[in-house]
Amino acid sequence: MTDCNCSICTRKGFLHLIVAPEQFELLKGADALTSYRFNTGTAQHTFCATCGIHPFYVPRSDPDKIDVNVRCLDGVDITALRLGQFDGRNWEHAMEGRVPWRS
Repeated sequence: MTDCNCSICTRKGFLHLIVAPEQFELLKGADALTSYRFNTGTAQHTFCATCGIHPFYVPRSDPDKIDVNVRCLDGVDITALRLGQFDGRNWEHAMEGRVPWRS
């Protein structure tokens, strides 16, 4: 899991867990989801149109994967997690170095 310091992740409190699509199953609520794209338009940010929660998205870094917001998973103790850090404020430069979810 990764904590990113970019403006959108910081404001949302998004904690990243990037998985292959076959490892992801949306159990309910698909009918309430909508998406938003900004900047390069590559990332597809999915959120609930009713409550505004941002449970997952298709990340710009890995558009063939799903990035799950760990804070939206039931039964996860956030305080017990070991989080990698990613400098999303300097995304392009950070992607050239060690990327926590690819280690």
